[in-house]
Amino acid sequence: MQDQNPKKVYHPLDSVEDVEEFYQSIRREKLTHKLAPERPYCYWTIETYDKSNGIRGGGGLGVLAADMRRVAEQLQVPFVLVTPFYPWESHQRMENMEQIDYHTEKRYQDYGFNFVDTVNVKTATGAVALDVIEKRLGSSRFLCVTEPNFGELYSGESGSDHRLYQEVSLGFGGYKALKLVGCRPGIIQLNEVATFFAAVARLDELVSSGMDFYEAVVYTRKHTLYTNHTLVQAAEATFHYDQFERYVFPNIKSVSVKRWLSDKFTDGMIRLSTPTVEIAELRSGVSKLHARVANYHDINGNKIKFKSITNGIHMRTWTLPEIMDYYHTHGILDKFDLPTIRGFEENIEKITADDIRHLKNLGREKLNEILAHRTDQYGNPVFIPRDAMLFDFKRRFVDYKRPWLPFTDSNELARILQNHNAHYILAGRVHMGDTTMFGKLMDLLHLIDQNPILKERVHYLPDYDEELGLALSLGANSSINTPIVGLEACGTSWMKDIANMGILISTHDGGVADKPADSYLTVDGKNEAQEVKELYRQMEVAANAWQNDFDLEYWIHKELTAYLDVISGTRMMRDYLNYLF
Repeated sequence: MQDQNPKKVYHPLDSVEDVEEFYQSIRREKLTHKLAPERPYCYWTIETYDKSNGIRGGGGLGVLAADMRRVAEQLQVPFVLVTPFYPWESHQRMENMEQIDYHTEKRYQDYGFNFVDTVNVKTATGAVALDVIEKRLGSSRFLCVTEPNFGELYSGESGSDHRLYQEVSLGFGGYKALKLVGCRPGIIQLNEVATFFAAVARLDELVSSGMDFYEAVVYTRKHTLYTNHTLVQAAEATFHYDQFERYVFPNIKSVSVKRWLSDKFTDGMIRLSTPTVEIAELRSGVSKLHARVANYHDINGNKIKFKSITNGIHMRTWTLPEIMDYYHTHGILDKFDLPTIRGFEENIEKITADDIRHLKNLGREKLNEILAHRTDQYGNPVFIPRDAMLFDFKRRFVDYKRPWLPFTDSNELARILQNHNAHYILAGRVHMGDTTMFGKLMDLLHLIDQNPILKERVHYLPDYDEELGLALSLGANSSINTPIVGLEACGTSWMKDIANMGILISTHDGGVADKPADSYLTVDGKNEAQEVKELYRQMEVAANAWQNDFDLEYWIHKELTAYLDVISGTRMMRDYLNYLF
């Protein structure tokens, strides 16, 4: 066993030399002159998932937004995250094997936010005052708009008036908020099409200030990046022209901008991706596969090309501190949390099975600390013994991610769990209004209840959040990620598992497909029946590997060598800055 208590050597970039070295590393010496506190990188998102700052998202989109800000803070990139602060958030609990939704009120004052002032957005019936609040964290800050009736994240049906009101408030209200605190965007990044109105607000300001309309369009396009997270344009919400007359057009001063936007409607309907891809010259997908296959078209029917910038994670948030210490002290990661230039692969090969098991046991302790104040589908606390194998599924509960796949043959799953002294934790959230997936979840829980082995060894944990997601990454031996191939844009849960020395079992989709399929335990097949058979086989491979030093080292070495650069949030930020500048 090597250095069980290595000295911590990594640190924030707290010197001018460190910051300059980072900018030099992306080969843009003058980048610091393009971004500054008064001219920051401005990142708009309808969803942020940052529990410590009081903002709870719904899934990977929000997690990514929070990690972008954390990486910017670590690297001292001037960065403003513009997002709503939702005064209500949803939670779940189990009662008599039924999931109950409930809501809690949130006060921004409880999370260190400061009130700045108010701004107005307009509707056909009058103006609505939005509170502007901010919280500064190093070189970064949260800049939020909120009001008592704003509701919760994704409240209302997709395409509803309230959803449009939220998006208009974020775009036009958020842009006014940025001006209120003395910032002009060096770049605007639109995190999905719900943030489109931020670019419209900028275009309208330029034209209303006297710039020629076509010059303003060119300027806005060159300084706007649209990041797409979904694969199919047809899956988007649509809005009616009369909704825009009531919520959007009252906020636009320029007749030219109104006319430009009106021209994007077809048969009185609009998908926001249509004008978004026109107003943003820079467009990125969130994995190599996603950028290649995303099926989006402009108003003329031409397919849109996306730059591939795979999502990453903020390593220091999502990795066991002792594992991060290990990576740094053993020459695997540098101070930027990127693989070291020299000796990276050789140093990974020196990781021993004893190292892996020791560090994973520390993660198991952290997991059990968190599970102690959580309850399963029966209302009971969960404890996973140190010597037990643990599989997990921790992702948003949506049909294409197939959380039910391992339960296709309940007897076979029970046999695997019993033979390998294994437990299975199922955690995730069903989006509000997804009654089909909610029904599948309830069916799954009743199937588990009918099998004595599964009832003992499968634990469903409601109210999935960041804390639980982190705990499972730290303490599970193997994670299961089985989206239907071609439907996952990227995903980041699997990245946290690899960072924490877990064995990944996955279909070759999303960001996982950035690397060859032999870099992890692959689930494939010509049909779903073959995939299920392969999934069970790979679960046994993973369980056996944890009992065999050679196999354990082989798979952990292989995963880390292939993916540490892919999953690094610093790599993601470097790629964005290279693309933008």
